[in-house]
Amino acid sequence: MTQVRDNAGVIAPPPLIALAAVLLGLALDWLLPAYVLTVLLSFLERVVIAVILIGAGAALAIPALRGFRSAGTHVEPWKASTVLVTGGIFGRLRNPMYVGLTLLLAGLSIFLASDWMLVMTIVFMPVIHFGVVKREERYLEAKFGDAYRAYKASVPRYGIPS
Repeated sequence: MTQVRDNAGVIAPPPLIALAAVLLGLALDWLLPAYVLTVLLSFLERVVIAVILIGAGAALAIPALRGFRSAGTHVEPWKASTVLVTGGIFGRLRNPMYVGLTLLLAGLSIFLASDWMLVMTIVFMPVIHFGVVKREERYLEAKFGDAYRAYKASVPRYGIPS
């Protein structure tokens, strides 16, 4: 009897992908320092930008996390989804946690003046898009059918109207 996998089949947990971006960025800063952010922005400017980006990231990710928990479904994309969450922050964008994680990475990069971590944040985006988001979308469409298709048609993926 064939067992059907009830999860999105993501390439890796998104926090691990983010951690890889941080560690690779810091390693490259050590090996090939560029000092671009240090030259372009004062420490105070970096702190202000970082606080704004990290705050915006948290403002997206925390309500999303709460939305999943209150709906009684898994937050982790490598586990089964039990319900389609479309309310709250998910009524504005379909992937607030990934947008939030990207903003957090960018904020941390700027705060630390880590040029390569900022570059790795840019690399992180297509890795998350193709390795996680697109896989989640296929899974959710297969699992929730027309309900997910209607949601997908009415709510932009990353909050940017198409």
